[in-house]
Amino acid sequence: MNLARALAKSAHRQPDKSALYWGGSQFTYAQIWSQSLAVAHHLRRELGVRAGDRVGLWLKNCPEFVTAFFGILQAGAVVVPINNFLKPAEVGFILADAGIDLIILDEAMRWDFEKLRAARPGLESLAVENFARLQSPAHAGENCRRAESDLAIIIYTSGTTGHPKGAMLSHGNLLANVASCAHVLETVGEDRIVVLLPMFHSFMLTVGVLLPLLIGGSMVLIKTLNPPKNIVAEIIQHRATLLPAVPQFFRALTHGSVQVDLPLRLCISGGAPLPAEVLREFTARFPIPLLEGYGLSEASPVVSFNPVRGPWKAGSIGVPIYGVEVSVQNDSGEMMPTGEIGEICVRGANVMLGYWKQPQETARTMRLGWLLTGDIGYADSDGYFYITDRKKDMLLVNGINVYPREIEEVLYRFPGIREVAVIGVPDERKGEQPLAFVAGQDGSELKEGPLLQFAREQLADYKVPRHIVFMAALPRNATGKILKNELREAAAATS
Repeated sequence: MNLARALAKSAHRQPDKSALYWGGSQFTYAQIWSQSLAVAHHLRRELGVRAGDRVGLWLKNCPEFVTAFFGILQAGAVVVPINNFLKPAEVGFILADAGIDLIILDEAMRWDFEKLRAARPGLESLAVENFARLQSPAHAGENCRRAESDLAIIIYTSGTTGHPKGAMLSHGNLLANVASCAHVLETVGEDRIVVLLPMFHSFMLTVGVLLPLLIGGSMVLIKTLNPPKNIVAEIIQHRATLLPAVPQFFRALTHGSVQVDLPLRLCISGGAPLPAEVLREFTARFPIPLLEGYGLSEASPVVSFNPVRGPWKAGSIGVPIYGVEVSVQNDSGEMMPTGEIGEICVRGANVMLGYWKQPQETARTMRLGWLLTGDIGYADSDGYFYITDRKKDMLLVNGINVYPREIEEVLYRFPGIREVAVIGVPDERKGEQPLAFVAGQDGSELKEGPLLQFAREQLADYKVPRHIVFMAALPRNATGKILKNELREAAAATS
């Protein structure tokens, strides 16, 4: 079994059922599968894509994202979803690292593509605007011959070294995670799952795209995100039943003028910790369970959920999903007893194959079959897990991982800067925002405006610091290490 064949089974079972809702349009399983076959045929016969080739998928949310995704897989190639908020320089690193010679995009990205091709001669593109003109194969299409152990997707996650790492997920990794999610969320073919978060994100890719399509359900792909009332209108119009989103959205829903009688049977919070106050306010207003879960790209990504039928524990990431083991270990790999703090570790069929072309990073992240998440926490006597801190120096901006080192490396390139440190500060709307502390070289006259503009030219907008704090010198310990705890205290004192 593989992901393409799994979609084919859904399409053959119920070809005329609506698989995807997009504003006023609907797409049946037969239409989704037919266009996926046409994309696969074009990739193989016209563009020379071979089994195992990496193909970039650089799109905003749209129906063609789904058919491009499955078309790449049907061709036997590997999908590399690319964050559509990234700037060309950031995308260029991913293309070079993954060895991507073909990227699927829309015409609105043509100018950025030309910048990419200037740095990577020979790079080809396929615009989704051409999908309607692609010819389907004369027969039903060759079966995708990829095995469960074969690589299906490379998800790039921000790296502590300043460069992202490619988490390699097999067909089997993702099929296992979809089956586990279907089990714990009690999903059925009548479910319609809302997709409003970016589909390049591993959380939405698994829960919002693969889960509904592989169980024979439907996607409600939100067409218009602003104003937020449009999202609610589409949820009501298409009678959506499951809503996966980040905590900030549920906070906005609670404080907005939204009718209480929604068709949803379940809301799922992921991508960032769910504040207890948001959970309390939401459940006080809406008669809909809001369950917090936990995951990471390296685990395909879902690891745990609060059980659908309860009990639900505020502040907890719940219990491991079906087929997944979670433990708390110390730095030596010893299991920590109940209530004791340690690193959250994960084991199961959902755990990645490793990092693309980074065996040393893979070895540092895997230990005796356990994935070391870098998150610190504990388990209670009922087997519920809690995250208390992050071992990795990481921010979560709208549920997307941001590593300070990447921002620091960019700011260090600005003339006149001597030292830089970036921390995360709380933000009601985005969860966290980067805040930069900068010390200039003697005689330099640094100003916030030009420095932030420089950052915007190099980084995705959500990575750009909210403010720059200028200091004569950054605090350091006896060994010269910057004391970020002191910076966090200073930021908290002035907020």
